[in-house]
Amino acid sequence: MNYYKEVENLIKKAEINKGVRALQDNSETLYTYWHIGKLIVEAQGGEKRARYGDGLIKDWGRKLSEKYGKKYDASYLSKMRLFYLTFPILESLIPKLSWTHYMQVLAIKNSNERNYYINQVILNNLSVRDLRREIKNKSFDRLSYKDKNSIEIINDNNKLTIEDMIKEPIILKSDRDANELNEAVIHKYIISLLENKFLELGTGFALVGHEYKIVVGTTTYHIDLLFYNYKLNAFIVVEVKTRALKPQDIGQLEFYVSYVDNNIKEDNHNKTIGVLIVKKNNKYVIEYTTSNDIYVTTYMLT
Repeated sequence: MNYYKEVENLIKKAEINKGVRALQDNSETLYTYWHIGKLIVEAQGGEKRARYGDGLIKDWGRKLSEKYGKKYDASYLSKMRLFYLTFPILESLIPKLSWTHYMQVLAIKNSNERNYYINQVILNNLSVRDLRREIKNKSFDRLSYKDKNSIEIINDNNKLTIEDMIKEPIILKSDRDANELNEAVIHKYIISLLENKFLELGTGFALVGHEYKIVVGTTTYHIDLLFYNYKLNAFIVVEVKTRALKPQDIGQLEFYVSYVDNNIKEDNHNKTIGVLIVKKNNKYVIEYTTSNDIYVTTYMLT
């Protein structure tokens, strides 16, 4: 096989008609660049050799850029090769992400971190500029220690989870100094900030109630925030503690989650999820007392 000719033929098809190319579907661009990367790897003798290169890319880049422009120079061909090596399964490509989106995440070597940012584009319809900002702000680093492992790209077979939606910590912009407020006021103030924060996430949250009242026997309780999430098809119970996490906080949240499951949830809904937001986390409490339906994170006032 003449690998150079195969690559040139792919480029010719993409460049033949400027008007058609302007309307070209993004997925076709991704698939073209993926196949170019695959052919480069094969021409270099396989994946192990391709990681180091052998001068082939410089030679091809010089010839192709003279014919078709700088976007096919050695630098871009190297990125196409890396694109294929990073995403070796063609069906794993996400058409919602443009080539420029993929260019932003290719430099991230940690697969969990890379998948996290791809998921943020999918979940929140991030522009390339928004994605750059997320990476620059290191939002992946704010995830809790357990949520940084085994992150898979969201697709039809890999359903969305609450961990995909909530960061660690949740950063709340405040125009008030918490040191000047008593604890009861701080608690109520943070709940109001969180209510807006969840609704602004763009990931399917709808508010059911603020300080939602439930009655068990003769005792009345108030859930800080009760949401329904249509993407998860589940109710979300949110409790806020303006102090460090304690074991009894988990028990209280599990009690509320159980109540919603038994009295509010319909048969077609998924199991209710509990989210506990605290000032300071305690990984040992989480390790020994948290069920699979309870998620704990922290907040930070800025």
